[in-house]
Amino acid sequence: MTEPVRIGVLGCADIARRRMLPAMAASPHVRPAAVAARDPRRAEETARPYGCRATGYPELLADPEIDAVYVPLPAALHARWVEAALRAGKHVLAEKPLTTGRDRTAALLSLARARGLALMENVMFVHHGQHRAVGELVRGGAIGELRSFRAEFTVPARPEGDIRHSPELGGGALWDTAVYPVRAALHFLGHELSVLGAHLETHPRHGVDVSGAALLRTPGGVTAQLLFGLDHGYRSCYELVGSRGRIRVDRAFTPGPDQAPAVLVERGTEREEPRLPPEDQVARTLDAFAAAVRAGEVVAGPECLREAELLEAVRAAGSGVNQPVVSAPLKMMAANREVDR
Repeated sequence: MTEPVRIGVLGCADIARRRMLPAMAASPHVRPAAVAARDPRRAEETARPYGCRATGYPELLADPEIDAVYVPLPAALHARWVEAALRAGKHVLAEKPLTTGRDRTAALLSLARARGLALMENVMFVHHGQHRAVGELVRGGAIGELRSFRAEFTVPARPEGDIRHSPELGGGALWDTAVYPVRAALHFLGHELSVLGAHLETHPRHGVDVSGAALLRTPGGVTAQLLFGLDHGYRSCYELVGSRGRIRVDRAFTPGPDQAPAVLVERGTEREEPRLPPEDQVARTLDAFAAAVRAGEVVAGPECLREAELLEAVRAAGSGVNQPVVSAPLKMMAANREVDR
């Protein structure tokens, strides 16, 4: 049996403590080997339940017994520490977004490929089988010709002092909740999406965007309406509308491991709810990362780069910046050349 990938966790963020470390401990393919933090006591408290070492950031990156690094730090710190981990010869699983800029994302993908290291953005929902099943329904003509896509991901307000309120740490809805509907649009509509318009609403005190909306389109005229926010009732859903019907998915982006998918297909007065099995998308993500480590594959790839490009375009359009939105085919050609360099 192949030895599990030994992962060092760079930071003690909530997602690391609540979801990723328990999943790593339960996985046959990876195991938590160390936890690093600026505060030694916090590192020790986080590491203790998993029987792994507590250490500092530089020491973790220099440890020869660490195969890979998981980076759950605030978004603005991702680029620095992902690069440091890659230069230390470690495979990397980084929280989304991989960086807060298209150029930094492209540079990290190039670095990982040049060094033969796995680099993966932790967008977990794409590893859940319900989205593959929905894609098969659409391709099979279940709702006719695709006309539009709509996706929402909104969450309630966080307490004062939360990193999502800090511009310096990459806070705001765009870098947090917008990643989900943007990635879902790419997943179902392909890479040639362009941004027609967007709006970002800025918090008067914190100075970060707390909500936003964007309108995208494919070259063939299929539109995507995306809503995201940090000060809302919880919503996690998407809908594909075709010439003959529609498919709606609730609890789309963060379903629990025991939750059966909530997929509804409507055609006129007909309603069908396909019976799909529950899946643990956190475990599936770790499986995919472990496989990439063994293969030395950059699995962030074109989707991650295109996501970064679209988020930049939404930010520019939503902030009123006078610059053209993304021209998908030309940008993708340039992006692919840079990644393959």
